[in-house]
Amino acid sequence: MASRDPLIERIERQAGVPGLLDVLAARLPPTDLQSLLLEAFRRRAAAVAPARLLDQYGRDRFVAPAGAAPAAMAELDLLAFSLLPDGFEAVELSPVCPLGTNSAIATVDQNKVVTTARNTEVVADATNVLALECAVRRRDLLRRDARSAERVKLASSHRVVRTPPVSGAGAYQHFRLLGLVTAGRDEGSYRFEIATLLEQLTFFLALLRDAGRLGLTVAGVRVGVTDLEKGRRTPALEAEVLGPLAERFPDARCALDPGRMSGRGYYASACFGIFAMTPSGEELNLVDGGFTEWTRTLVGSAKERLLIGGLGTERLLGAFAAR
Repeated sequence: MASRDPLIERIERQAGVPGLLDVLAARLPPTDLQSLLLEAFRRRAAAVAPARLLDQYGRDRFVAPAGAAPAAMAELDLLAFSLLPDGFEAVELSPVCPLGTNSAIATVDQNKVVTTARNTEVVADATNVLALECAVRRRDLLRRDARSAERVKLASSHRVVRTPPVSGAGAYQHFRLLGLVTAGRDEGSYRFEIATLLEQLTFFLALLRDAGRLGLTVAGVRVGVTDLEKGRRTPALEAEVLGPLAERFPDARCALDPGRMSGRGYYASACFGIFAMTPSGEELNLVDGGFTEWTRTLVGSAKERLLIGGLGTERLLGAFAAR
């Protein structure tokens, strides 16, 4: 039997309701739990005094305004959308997504997201939600043609919220994330993976290059691609992804990154990172992405493929805007 959390035991003891957590988590239907929580928070909200509200607003890291200028973020979004490869559709996501989107799809602990009282959660990673939308569209395609290899390519610029406390330059409690996802079907000979990886990396490098039009000076760009199949995909990644990228973007260093440890177990097959050197000489991770098995699970087919990539807008603006 799993050990009990001392904090939960104390709460149940003080409430005088043994097994309270089990009742809320497992015995109440979702709609009943929602009704109970909504009424509880309605009563708590009714008791909030204006002075207390102002005090919380002044100290709560989750509700503080963003540090980046809205106009600068809008300009960067417009530039990004203008550079999207053919076939990509930009979508505006809801601020919330179904409960479990992060823990069920990306195996991220639920405590790292803001859960609501309405069986939803605040979006913590736009690529997870874009994956859901891709799965819906791929499922519809497969219903019409069980062997459909038509790709679904989506992009979004969305403000996300994450709960672990953050600190340091370039770290934000809530931030804007430019996310790209490409979903499709295994095309054999690693063709889907090579084509989509080259497409997304080309987009992100072009965006960093053209950001100079907005007054951003992004220098020392480095691309690292990691083969997660024990070297099986290394020759293809070098010849068909890194080689063309180095030729098109001669100012960027493009190489394999076999020593990368982060993302193993989260990504499958291959992953990537794009870094740049700040004026102070610090190498900053701007873009992260890779292949995941999310749509395979959602659609229920081992043939499904998905590539995700994300860039932190405010990190880019905060580190590379002209002083």
